[in-house]
Amino acid sequence: MASVGVIGGGQLARMMTPPAINLGLDLKVLAEAEGSSAALATTQVGDYTHLDVVREFAQTVDVITFDHEHVPLPVLEALESEGVKVNPPSKALAFAQNKLKMRKRLGALGLPMPAWAEIQDADALQTFIDTHGGVAILKTPIGGYDGKGVRVVRSADDAIDWLGNLEQYGGSLLAEEKVDFVRELAQLSARRPSGEFKAWPLVQTIQENGVCSVVISPAPDASADTLEATAEIARKVAEGLEVTGVMAVEMFEARDGRLLINELAMRPHNSGHFSIEGSVTSQFEQHIRAVSDLPLGSTEPTAAHAVMVNLLGVDDKNNFVQAYDKALAAHPTAKVHTYGKGARAGRKMGHVTVVSDDLEFALAEAKGAAAVLLRG
Repeated sequence: MASVGVIGGGQLARMMTPPAINLGLDLKVLAEAEGSSAALATTQVGDYTHLDVVREFAQTVDVITFDHEHVPLPVLEALESEGVKVNPPSKALAFAQNKLKMRKRLGALGLPMPAWAEIQDADALQTFIDTHGGVAILKTPIGGYDGKGVRVVRSADDAIDWLGNLEQYGGSLLAEEKVDFVRELAQLSARRPSGEFKAWPLVQTIQENGVCSVVISPAPDASADTLEATAEIARKVAEGLEVTGVMAVEMFEARDGRLLINELAMRPHNSGHFSIEGSVTSQFEQHIRAVSDLPLGSTEPTAAHAVMVNLLGVDDKNNFVQAYDKALAAHPTAKVHTYGKGARAGRKMGHVTVVSDDLEFALAEAKGAAAVLLRG
């Protein structure tokens, strides 16, 4: 039996487990701690930043992939030099781990992005702010996710702390124009090492306090030209950065009509959770297929619409179990996924998906089920 090793024991690894079983593959997880979300598939617990730990794990599987993008590149490069298959490879993950490298590479490929600049001092930041309407989005190139490492600045004084600790962020900061956007979008795709590529329909994402709250598939009122353009953007990114596995390209739809790349994720992504019920092939099955270099599955939708609502923790007590009876009885078409995590305010604890030929029904049903689970 072929085996796939996942570094990281979070909910993405957890949701890779059922399709791996269905495909007859042995999924093994290197988790950061006991009792992780992916505990059922965890075969080793250890620090993924230590080469010896990851090397020991790699010896038990045929290919390595990831639940997150934070494994140090030197660790992965050492494994690759020893003949270990790593998908996506370290040369692709380098762009996911460093937003400045990503911007430079996407620029070289001629792909659409917000205006940006590498910032190493207060004068450069103030000049960028002054030439972009008096405001900018400032990001730490490394270490940021889910709204962390991002702030709106109107003066260089707003970033004194970051500017005083540039070494912590790789030596520079990334300034971007504050895009006047009408909505946020995400284009999910998958690519095999042998080159096969497939994209799902474009989705709309709705954020709450910098964290994804709702996903609607397909993005409402997206034109055929837009759907074709975003799929082609994803193809160019995947091929140009040599990404293997599932990848999400997060984008802005600007008020002036531009489609602009915001972020990349080289793994299954929150914007693709709807695909478990909403697509012929879920992003989790597709990722397992892709990193194993198996033929990719159909990304056709199973219904006209799919809506996913995240279950974000409300406190340190509610794990939603006590509300199952009420939620499932009131919303029988809702599919509930919980992640086995300890409760914490704002934490991604699970999600609810509803598929339907009626978008308004799907929205109401998914939000209704989530509300019962969150509030009891």
